[in-house]
Amino acid sequence: MPDDVLLETRDLAAGYNGVPAVRGLTLSVGPGEVVALLGPNGAGKTTSLLAMVGLVAPLAGEVRVRGEPLGRRKPHQIARVGVLLVPDDRGIFFGLTVREHLRLAGRKNDPSREAQVLDSFPVLRGLDGRKAGLMSGGEQQMLAIAKALLARPKVLIIDEMSLGLAPKIVQEMLPAIRDLARADGIGVVLVEQHIELALSIADRGVILNHGRVVLRGAASDLLRDRHLVEAAYFGAEEFASENDDKTLAV
Repeated sequence: MPDDVLLETRDLAAGYNGVPAVRGLTLSVGPGEVVALLGPNGAGKTTSLLAMVGLVAPLAGEVRVRGEPLGRRKPHQIARVGVLLVPDDRGIFFGLTVREHLRLAGRKNDPSREAQVLDSFPVLRGLDGRKAGLMSGGEQQMLAIAKALLARPKVLIIDEMSLGLAPKIVQEMLPAIRDLARADGIGVVLVEQHIELALSIADRGVILNHGRVVLRGAASDLLRDRHLVEAAYFGAEEFASENDDKTLAV
């Protein structure tokens, strides 16, 4: 495995009650790289993310961080090696203020890191004393991501960041994720329902359908070949009938 791979799945299968929701997933993410994991509802995207952070046990295959298999490590142990998940429900506490969330998230007093993170989400500076339950959906999502970034993750996994948000808010937030990944060398795995927005800031894209990878390639190539993306995404016969995924040439 190349030295610059932060997180890798190899032939990963995961699911519930012994029934796989995703099968044969192989992907990797390196420092400063954003990988968009796309697909229709029920394709296995969230299950894949949960398996990467230990919330769903693999049925087959493995997850590696910096070349080391995670095995059956617990979620808190995986978080300690630098792999953090921002879940689709944002994982915030409605009764706590912004300041209290940031204080809890910081492993140690690190004003310079907090300043760097808040520079990316400046709206949070004016909400220091506001309880999360009184914030808009976009503000809550910014808080969830800021909270994760304070821990200086090696890999940040974000599930459906745009869920319930206006496209304008998403257009503002996604470039901030791209910039932070590049500046800090963070690997990002992003599940996103807005295909074009996700690919516009990603380096590579992987499309799941029926629990399997059906198309992968450089994000720029996937944007250019939208007819293939749409066929893969919506389960066109040429994709649904094949076991092996298609890779666009760079």
